Amino acid sequence: MATRRIIFEQLALDARIGILEHELRATQPIHVDAEFDVDVAQQVCDTDIHTVLDYRQLRAAIVDECTRRHVHLLETLTEQIVERIFREFPDVRTMRIRVSKPLAFSDCAAVGIEVQRSRNEPSN
Repeated sequence: MATRRIIFEQLALDARIGILEHELRATQPIHVDAEFDVDVAQQVCDTDIHTVLDYRQLRAAIVDECTRRHVHLLETLTEQIVERIFREFPDVRTMRIRVSKPLAFSDCAAVGIEVQRSRNEPSN
């Protein structure tokens, strides 16, 4: 089946993430990069959003997952995003999710975790 790729680059959010004392007290910026390969089940009709996967819904799910509660590890947050996307968006076949902290270290642009997963592939 044909697929279409939806891409998000540096979705910037303030998240409650981390294990350090200052991270437990305040939000910090994170960036999410994501690629979703989506089944193309029908021909695109330019005047009907229902003929494609509305990327606004994907974005809303990512934002909600990243901002709803404190998470200690980037690895955990990344896996939670993957699980939610597969649960809520059955047309997503594969995805790559990268979550990074741009302020974690002063000597690099960011540190992050990236996960690639296909539907029905074990997470661990």
